[in-house]
Amino acid sequence: MSSKDTIVALSTPPGRSGIGVIRLSGERSLDHVRSLLDDNHFSPESHRVALRKIFDPQTHELLDRALITYFKAPHSFTGEDIAELSCHGSPVLLMHVVDALLSLGARVADAGEFTLRALANQRLNLSQAEAVRDLIDAQTQAAVRQAARQLGGELSARLQPTKDALIEIIVPLESSLEFVEDDLPQLTLEKISLQLTNLILALDVLAATFRAGRLLKDGLKVALIGRPNVGKSSVFNRLLVSDRAIVTEIPGTTRDSLSELLNIDGVPVLLTDTAGMREANDPVEYLGIERTRRAIADADLILFVIDGSQPLADEDETIFADIFESKYLIVLNKSDLGSFNNLICAGIGDNSKCVAISAKTGEGLDALRAAIMELFEAGSATDSGFLITNARHFDLLRRSADALRSSQSLILQGASEDLILVGLYESLRYLGEITGETTPEDVLSQIFATFCIGK
Repeated sequence: MSSKDTIVALSTPPGRSGIGVIRLSGERSLDHVRSLLDDNHFSPESHRVALRKIFDPQTHELLDRALITYFKAPHSFTGEDIAELSCHGSPVLLMHVVDALLSLGARVADAGEFTLRALANQRLNLSQAEAVRDLIDAQTQAAVRQAARQLGGELSARLQPTKDALIEIIVPLESSLEFVEDDLPQLTLEKISLQLTNLILALDVLAATFRAGRLLKDGLKVALIGRPNVGKSSVFNRLLVSDRAIVTEIPGTTRDSLSELLNIDGVPVLLTDTAGMREANDPVEYLGIERTRRAIADADLILFVIDGSQPLADEDETIFADIFESKYLIVLNKSDLGSFNNLICAGIGDNSKCVAISAKTGEGLDALRAAIMELFEAGSATDSGFLITNARHFDLLRRSADALRSSQSLILQGASEDLILVGLYESLRYLGEITGETTPEDVLSQIFATFCIGK
């Protein structure tokens, strides 16, 4: 891609809407807008909106009345001249306007190219650029808050003291190499080792938040399993507050897996209701049970539903044998019945992972939601609530900490300064990859390929 081209794209989602926004970025943005307005003297004030008629530059046919917003470089999102046209949201009209701009010499923007130009022009660092994508993709208010904090530069600010401390450690080691006769005293090396311990701890603590951050961003996969007629679909409907699954007294009503997204305390939870597990001769039911097994394998958490009004069945024991090594919660259903026995959990699994509920009355549902969230909350390791939500950032934080451990080990072994410095420079490079100072071009291409075209 050429940074000298003027690029154009629809920045609002495709489809019919009240307003559609077309964005241009590049040195000829304003010239192209003037051509649409058929007014070579149009000189808008930066960061102000003007209402104008726009025309087809070939036929001079009136296309629309649009709001024109101009952002003069370098005070724009990309650091270049930007023009945005807010038109009426007809897909036909919007494509006509985009085609007209292409005929004037603009080029269709590549995925994420607006944000990539902002990165190239130092309007954002790489972690902030990735936060733009995360903010657009956020499914809950909690995910929006995390993305907004990263977009505001919080991750960069947290990493800067570590970078500064690393440079302070590197300087005397480099000086010792420059002046061979000035070996570092043992006391100085011990001080550096202690400093590295503190830096490793800080990186480990930040990386440890990824478990919760991943769930916040990608969601928690929860599968409801159990033998037929224990109330899985009723629990599913109760959690969704909707009659999404068919519920009857006939065992085996659910033949296929059914998934819906719900929000629990700001975390997106993909809840899957599955076919009851038992020996099946019916080929359709057999296929449903096979899908249940796949749902178990994919789930972050399994809700094992048991009928608490009946003694444990052999099928319950068989199912538990399949899941006991996974993360699970036992949901003891039908607490509204007189024959309900709360002690059943003591006979299977870990009693601390058992929640008694009634899918019929809703009793115990709050406790169940809280128990589901314990998996999420266990990963949050910082007092401020800032989480690492990006797998690339998590991997680089771990690599950075491991490089520091390697250097610290070499100090304890009495290795030379040049060997110790290798790990320190590696650690600094990994941290730089997070914010973009040292990120390889092929990695940048992979990152921005995941962006939408208009951003």
